[in-house]
Amino acid sequence: MKRLAGILMPISSLPSPHGIGSLGREAYRFVDFLHGAGCGLWQVLPLQPTGFGDSPYQSCAASALNPYFIDLDMLVRGGLLTKQEASAGDVPGERVDYGNLYRTRMPILRKAFARFDQTLPEWQAFTEKGEYRDYALFAALKEQFGGASFEEWGEFAGYDETRVRQFEREHLEEVRFYEFTQFVFLAQWRRLKAYANARAVRIVGDIPFYVARDSVEMWKYKRELFVLDEEGKPSEQAGVPPDAFSETGQLWGNPVYDWGRMRENGYAWWKERIRRALALYDILRIDHFIGFIRYYSVPEGEKDARFGQWNKGPGKELFEGFLHSPIVAEDLGLVTEEVRRGIDEIGFPGMKILQHAFDGDPANEHKPSNTTDRFYAYTGTHDNVTLFTRIHETRGKERERMFLDMRAECKKAGVPFRVSSDRAVCRTVMRLLFASPARAVLLPMQDVLYLPDEARINRPSVVSELNWSYRFKKSDFESNVRDRLHALAAESGRLPR
Repeated sequence: MKRLAGILMPISSLPSPHGIGSLGREAYRFVDFLHGAGCGLWQVLPLQPTGFGDSPYQSCAASALNPYFIDLDMLVRGGLLTKQEASAGDVPGERVDYGNLYRTRMPILRKAFARFDQTLPEWQAFTEKGEYRDYALFAALKEQFGGASFEEWGEFAGYDETRVRQFEREHLEEVRFYEFTQFVFLAQWRRLKAYANARAVRIVGDIPFYVARDSVEMWKYKRELFVLDEEGKPSEQAGVPPDAFSETGQLWGNPVYDWGRMRENGYAWWKERIRRALALYDILRIDHFIGFIRYYSVPEGEKDARFGQWNKGPGKELFEGFLHSPIVAEDLGLVTEEVRRGIDEIGFPGMKILQHAFDGDPANEHKPSNTTDRFYAYTGTHDNVTLFTRIHETRGKERERMFLDMRAECKKAGVPFRVSSDRAVCRTVMRLLFASPARAVLLPMQDVLYLPDEARINRPSVVSELNWSYRFKKSDFESNVRDRLHALAAESGRLPR
């Protein structure tokens, strides 16, 4: 792949009249913005339904698609909704109101389903293939039990094919409704992706490493996939030890994979998951990739992540058949020599973060001068403070050290060292990013616009209504912003053609 630049922008953050970003008009306008800005990459975050904390990294289904992203106006134009029906759940506000979406969005989509022609050959082929049947059954059962965890579903708490088949026959329209949400999402997504590709914009997708405890996978496949106790409940949970984000570590709570059992069938579940993701995106980023080399598990019942242990992951053998696929390894975190060797052996490009680069250590791997064309480089990820906030809040001796480092990096890269204001420092960091040897560079849209930390996407280990809720305005994509990005891409040789 030639040198490229791009923007990190979750679908949820796009402008939209219906409470959350969608696959509709504003997504197409954003593609036009990227095309005009000389950006050949759009990195979206996971498309899965959101779960605990409104996070797509805690989804109820590893390969399902978020019905909230379905564009309602397209359904209006298709005759499945009226304008009044599409607007029934709208509430004023600049952030995503997930509580309101939970109450209002599915009733609106059910009205569209009631008018949908189920005799269409493409619909019948879709349901016969059954790729989203597990999700549809899980969602229908969750609805039946008032949103309770599957562990509270009585006779359905443990997956039994005979009982589930009976439930499906008795509640077929409800199951079909949830399949309908996936059918419509895929139709809208494929049109959007084709539009982007035609304008030299590639989509960088994302899949979480773990699945949620209350998920399709734990309900149906737990004995095949996860480490369990004698009662069939998770005996270990995932997380990371204490680090820069948290003094007590991050206790994610996800069930831990039983890699030994998964190896017996050639990691079939993981390989199918990767295959399906590669069919959705041009490039696939796998979150927490270091977990394939070694992973951290904490005994069930612990209140934080201080008392876990490291374990060996499956390594390269899981990726047989995918070693030449367009996959990016999110290799951030505690990267030991063992982890680095394992990731290098697999061979996927990793990630570098410029916010971590200016600490006075000449060997810092995030410095542009220490980066190679094997990596994707970012100003920050969805888990970082915004670049403007990082610059603004760095003061005293730490700021002096940052500027000494930055000046040296600017000299090596031939980039002007300009730090007269916080915005000037941000522009200098962005120019360093674009000038780096990295094969692809990406900026969160928050960093492009010099936004403060109130606009950040996620705060790790913190449950907050501010997470995953920030939305941009149409005015954020003005021509001066587009032209500034185009100039950076042009001067660094990163235009997509």
